Amino acid sequence: MVPFMALRLTHLELSHFRSHRRTELTFDGRPVVFAGANGAGKTNLLEAISLLSPGRGLRRAAIDALSRQPQGIGWKIRATITRNGTPFEIDTGAAPGQPRSLRIDDKPAAQSALGRIAPMLWLTPAMDRLWIEAPEGRRRFLDRMVLAFRPDHADAALAYEKAMRERNRLLRDRIGDSAWHGALEAQMAQAGARISANRRAIIARLGQATDEGGAFPAADLTLICDAPDDEAGLARALAANRRGDMAAGRSLLGPHRADLGAVWREKGMPAAQCSTGEQKALLLSLVLANARALAADTGLAPILLLDEVAAHLDAERRAALYDAICALGAQAFLTGTEPALFDALAKRAACYTVIDDGGSSRLTQGFAP
Repeated sequence: MVPFMALRLTHLELSHFRSHRRTELTFDGRPVVFAGANGAGKTNLLEAISLLSPGRGLRRAAIDALSRQPQGIGWKIRATITRNGTPFEIDTGAAPGQPRSLRIDDKPAAQSALGRIAPMLWLTPAMDRLWIEAPEGRRRFLDRMVLAFRPDHADAALAYEKAMRERNRLLRDRIGDSAWHGALEAQMAQAGARISANRRAIIARLGQATDEGGAFPAADLTLICDAPDDEAGLARALAANRRGDMAAGRSLLGPHRADLGAVWREKGMPAAQCSTGEQKALLLSLVLANARALAADTGLAPILLLDEVAAHLDAERRAALYDAICALGAQAFLTGTEPALFDALAKRAACYTVIDDGGSSRLTQGFAP
């Protein structure tokens, strides 16, 4: 097995990205803490890092919303990620009104290529209600964990969504061409079976990696889906449901409707019935289980983005979280308003204070008094 600490973001440069007119940072592989007042620009840093992985980032923001205002001249992120000693130069951004561009080692690339370079997981305050809100957020959380293990999961998801969009168009326009529907349903079934198989495999792997008896509660996960997992069964189900889907104007069954169920193993309590603090602890448990499993299987602990994660943890759990990150050798980026929240980590981390300097974010090394 290759040694841990083989995956690192070593350089980050932002230009006109949200509150950061120009920010350039070099990292040495240790965990990184960004402390500062609300609105100073801490989460913007994590969001920029999250855009070094496939998708729309941890806020799922529109491309134009990322550009610093009022200039509105577009934004750019340049970064170096080293994987097993091999550096990858990543350049992404967007001009006003233009789609996001991506170059890796100065060559145009698809976003799915990012998943093959740097597995990445994150938690944000918006996810604190993950277990009690709509299934969409739980699916995204699950798929982010799957993507860390299986980068081709993004390709399957894109293929499924493309075919489903075309089928939904036929349904809305009430086009009943059986051959056309059948071809699209076959594409959905092929990609959908891969999506479901990936999800179930990772749920099983996370169950093996759960740290029972640790500071964070072990979770039993289930995939809840109203459609068959196998390709042939899903194709038949889509065909059988065609009339009902046409009445609704959209596809009503399939992996795009799946949900992630979670139960606190020790208490036998569904996550939705746990307290807010317990729900947060369950999320952290799953992120750590994912990181442990990935490190064990590949030697690559994922990059972790933990936004305001320590605020609702007691001192014992904060210390346990920091110890787990360091034991994994994971490069984690954490934010918080109070430097004291990171007392148990500060000597093992690179620490920065983020300051709002007249509407522009500025960073200083260390924690400002």
